[in-house]
Amino acid sequence: MNLSITGRHLDITPAIRQYVTEKLARVARHFDNVIDTQVILSIEPLKHTADITMRLRGKDIHCEAADENLYAAIDLLADKIDRQVLKYKSKIQDHAHEPVKRQEVPAIE
Repeated sequence: MNLSITGRHLDITPAIRQYVTEKLARVARHFDNVIDTQVILSIEPLKHTADITMRLRGKDIHCEAADENLYAAIDLLADKIDRQVLKYKSKIQDHAHEPVKRQEVPAIE
């Protein structure tokens, strides 16, 4: 998984980079077909936001979370993206194993 972390009005410190990487490792445990991940962290007065765009095979997932604390925003973001990835994974597994419906042909007597 390629991970890109960008900061708006913020310098990305090694501690922030490590924290984001650890939080997104949970998503990688659940679903390993992640192509690319882009995280954008931004700081505004009294509002810290974290955006993520995750490219999967056949779908792009986008989430956004905001909080007064940057680490809390990252936690919320990790929870949201994890739920969406699990939902996507269950959808593709359900469709892949859906039995073929056959039409009943009436017998001719």
